[in-house]
Amino acid sequence: MNFTIQNEQEDDGRWLAEVPELPGVMAYGSTAEEAMSKAEVLALRVIADRLEHGESRAVSIQITVDSVA
Repeated sequence: MNFTIQNEQEDDGRWLAEVPELPGVMAYGSTAEEAMSKAEVLALRVIADRLEHGESRAVSIQITVDSVA
């Protein structure tokens, strides 16, 4: 399963990173790297939660970063 972290800078200067394949997985940071790191952690927590509750089966995952200018 492949996941993409997309990020973009908001008008107020904050960075927003999200994982489109996992609805609701988004995080803000003061830098692009901080936002992407927070989004990756959240994505892994969501995946782990789904596995623990039998909502998903174990599969190999790959996370790709996709910056939006």
